[in-house]
Amino acid sequence: MSEGWLERRALKVLQNAEVPLFLFTLAAEEIDLVADVSRIGRDEAGKLIGYQRPEKQKHVKQILDYLDSGDVLFPNGLILALPPETRFKSSRGPGTSDGLAVSGTLEIPISPEGEGPRPAWIVDGQQRSLALSRTKNRRMPVPVAGFVTQDLDVQREQFLRVNTVQPLPVGLVTELLPEIARVPSARMATRQLPSALVDMLNQDPDSPFYGIVRRASTSTDNKHVAVVTDTGLVEALRESIESPSSLLFPYRNIATGTTDTEGIRRALLAYWGAVRQTFPGAWGLPPTESRLMGGVGIRAMGRLMDRVMAHVDANAADAREQATAELALIAHRCRWTDGTWEDLGLTWNDLQNTPRHISALSNYLVRIYLSERMRRR
Repeated sequence: MSEGWLERRALKVLQNAEVPLFLFTLAAEEIDLVADVSRIGRDEAGKLIGYQRPEKQKHVKQILDYLDSGDVLFPNGLILALPPETRFKSSRGPGTSDGLAVSGTLEIPISPEGEGPRPAWIVDGQQRSLALSRTKNRRMPVPVAGFVTQDLDVQREQFLRVNTVQPLPVGLVTELLPEIARVPSARMATRQLPSALVDMLNQDPDSPFYGIVRRASTSTDNKHVAVVTDTGLVEALRESIESPSSLLFPYRNIATGTTDTEGIRRALLAYWGAVRQTFPGAWGLPPTESRLMGGVGIRAMGRLMDRVMAHVDANAADAREQATAELALIAHRCRWTDGTWEDLGLTWNDLQNTPRHISALSNYLVRIYLSERMRRR
């Protein structure tokens, strides 16, 4: 190790000309010197930062117990995003390349004596890296694959791609999706726009959901007020976006791939603002106290939205008032915080966030709404 640089023999894999990829080893004690974990969170402006989930202490301890047990075979390597200052010097002479990789020396910039920020980010293997940094076997060689980029978008994309064997938490994936340019799968792509809309609803001061949606980046201090789980809201919006007969579908131009996000914003603020206005005593409470704020309530009211907003001019100045007048037709039949749902035979807290209850409640609300509207004519 030279002053300010960590040198390692390495292979440069001839795979992607724009993003250099290297295979090398680090000693266990060097993990903390070179790499750090980019935790998911939000900065003061509300912008998403990082991508890694919180550490799992039990998992880390299991790995550490194995590393400290004696003779160890540990082929599970790490994937690092290396800084652009990283240098690679090819070896001289014949036989340094076989057409697939080139042998040489990799030089990674490091701060003297570990001071200052670490140069690399851990894309995969954060639990392993924590265990390796604590093991008694300090000089154990650890296999590493490192690609050179400072592009956070590339790091997040690779993070999602490598975490397929043990699925990532749904909330973490959905929150990362709006930040990814190339979504790893078609299934994930269907949640990209809905997740971006949830971000908007959670960060827009004019939104009834402002600050109350719980996402993977929600800080511990704010979790007590973030009573709405993002996955239920994402699914409610996804259904409306994908169904041709639903409210949000017309706001997307399939031919050009464009979306009228401002139009969607107006429609969502009008409807959900009306929901809050119609049920003020049930809004903003944890799901244990109000089923309106749980997945079953959000999904059911999301399906009712498509029916209600068909009779509302979302561009009108009084759109919320129009939606509130429509919701008044079903308000007296709702039991979000107490009582029993007529026809369903369920008390308010018997409703669960299951497909059967979501479907039953959705059908009930739509049926009551259509019946009352017919009677009003």
